[in-house]
Amino acid sequence: MHIMIIGNRQFDTDHNTYIMGILNVTPDSFFDGGAHDQLTAALQHTARMIEEGADIIDVGGESTRPGHTPVGAAEEAARILPVIKAIRREFDIPISVDTHKAEVAKAAFDAGADMLNDIWGLKDDPQLAPLVASYQAACCLMHNRKQAVYEDLIADVKKDLKASVEIALGAGIAKEKILLDPGIGFAKDPAQNLQMTKEVGKLKSLGYPLLYASSNKSFIGAVLETDVNDRLAGTLATTVWAVLSGCAFVRVHQVKENKQVIQMTKAILGGNTNG
Repeated sequence: MHIMIIGNRQFDTDHNTYIMGILNVTPDSFFDGGAHDQLTAALQHTARMIEEGADIIDVGGESTRPGHTPVGAAEEAARILPVIKAIRREFDIPISVDTHKAEVAKAAFDAGADMLNDIWGLKDDPQLAPLVASYQAACCLMHNRKQAVYEDLIADVKKDLKASVEIALGAGIAKEKILLDPGIGFAKDPAQNLQMTKEVGKLKSLGYPLLYASSNKSFIGAVLETDVNDRLAGTLATTVWAVLSGCAFVRVHQVKENKQVIQMTKAILGGNTNG
């Protein structure tokens, strides 16, 4: 049995699919930009996600959507720190910080965050891996590239993620604190996102639990020919596939519906109906 430790919780990643609820405290995120960038709204949304079944709250202060406007570390930290402190004070739930800057991550860990969610898989800021190790924090290492050029998509993604894992282990991050993300929507075109989704289970051979994150992304819109506000059904289809592929976590905006579809899929499989 593979147990992953995040904060004060243990996650049985061999038998369950857990939910990471997205909390964007940004004015410009692609799906819910501006909806939760005030502290009261952020806490209300957190409470709702926990009530609906979220297992982790992922707090982000910089949009990473295509064409986003980068923000400096000071502004990013100013957006997320009051929220992380308030969540830590009000709720007993693991908190992930979605950043690729060591300065922001350190402040977030000091404020109570338990995990780093890094879209660059520890490859952007060389200070990040030693920082995570020093705090004994967990980390989610996402696949990303500067250029979306591949000889063999799955083999190349595996190779890139392996390099991220080597950075983590080399810095002293414990194996049971590492989670891998195939990077749906990052450095991949719609066809590559579909292929990566279809074959995501092949990444399990790397030996780490997987997080799948497709929630409301543009490749779903491309298939369904729908705008960003009409991609829930498509998202749920990918969540079912993630469960069937053995993914341990899904990162989603709409917690209730994804929680229900995970429970139903697990019930059909004869697994744990509590998700």
